Amino acid sequence: MFSKQAKSAPKSQGRIEPLPTPMAIAPTEAARRAPPKVASLLSADLTIEGSLTGEGELQIDGVVKGDVRVGRLTVGETGHIEGSIYAEAVEVRGRVVGAITSKQVRLYGTSYVDGDITHEQLAMETGAFFQGRSLKFQRPAPAAQPAPHPEQLALAKPAAG
Repeated sequence: MFSKQAKSAPKSQGRIEPLPTPMAIAPTEAARRAPPKVASLLSADLTIEGSLTGEGELQIDGVVKGDVRVGRLTVGETGHIEGSIYAEAVEVRGRVVGAITSKQVRLYGTSYVDGDITHEQLAMETGAFFQGRSLKFQRPAPAAQPAPHPEQLALAKPAAG
């Protein structure tokens, strides 16, 4: 009924080209290609008494009684921290009793924070509880040139003649 006439063309065998060999990868490029670090998780059934320190990402769903100093911190809805927090970025969905120092802080609607927040950027959703002071990072002022001493000014003025 339906038929398609095949064009008679000479069949050529498929040729597989070899892949080009990669050049030596620079250490910085190798670091960029490294797989992303997986966040560490402190589950809801754990309680830690003492400080936590690291450079990676941490999600806390349990209880920490001590200071937390990490690269990026997420406090889950069941998370509870009693102590200071120092991180590049902080997201709070749970409870924090203590100061937070971070470039970026985000308080979700389920969060409860009782303590000062020192930040560059602060975002709060409707329903978030925050009791404390919001302190913006003070960027260091550019180094001012020292004012010349009055004797130096007198020497620099040309003599009237």
